[in-house]
Amino acid sequence: MQAMLSRTAAIARRVLRQVLRDRRFLALSIMAPLLIIFLLKVFFDSLESPFFKPTEFIIPVGAFVVHFITYVLCAIVLVRERTAHTLTRMFVNGYRPVEIIGGYVLAYTVLATVQALLVLTELSLLFDLGYSIGTLLSLYLVIWLLAVISIALGIFVSNFARNEGQVFPFIPLIILPSVFLSGLLISVDRLPTWAQWLGRVTPLFYANQVVQNLIKPGGALSDNWAVFAGLPIYGIVVLVLATRTLHEWD
Repeated sequence: MQAMLSRTAAIARRVLRQVLRDRRFLALSIMAPLLIIFLLKVFFDSLESPFFKPTEFIIPVGAFVVHFITYVLCAIVLVRERTAHTLTRMFVNGYRPVEIIGGYVLAYTVLATVQALLVLTELSLLFDLGYSIGTLLSLYLVIWLLAVISIALGIFVSNFARNEGQVFPFIPLIILPSVFLSGLLISVDRLPTWAQWLGRVTPLFYANQVVQNLIKPGGALSDNWAVFAGLPIYGIVVLVLATRTLHEWD
């Protein structure tokens, strides 16, 4: 067990060093969400009216931005690692799939932690949300978990692609159901029964349900604990699938 943890940590350190050297990846991971959220501020300001409540959409849309960018970038970067034969060398050196997956998740989780903090801070400042510290911490936890799940999804999808171009068909396959079936745009209760069940296979469904509860007056994680638990469970399932499907291409 100790040897496995040591090897996982070694992979995480290598990936972190590589991420810090890749300025383009860092810029896209951190600056792209902040820029998109600024544009959302402009968009929501233009929709201001007595019939539209932007507070219902601000945090869920911000969480979606983190989910989308993290998922796409991680999937592409992992495929790049495969085409550069980095994964092949790790297999040759005796690393097991669980160690490889664990190392990448740990490394990118460090980046996701910073990303989620910056995004929530910008949302709070731009939209003057005025939530309590407890609510902000709960919202941060939800966005952070969604970012970590996005990392796991990116790794899982990359296992089925030989090159970066083959990743792109998987983007709408994951993202579009999240937009239309998670309750981000319309209430899930207004969807057909089959669509409601399909929406439950998207991580954004659980994140949106929890966020909508948290932004209500007096809302707390304990009020929607069963749905919140769906996020870590979802992440564990995806990580297991990613580990089982990780292999070396011929």
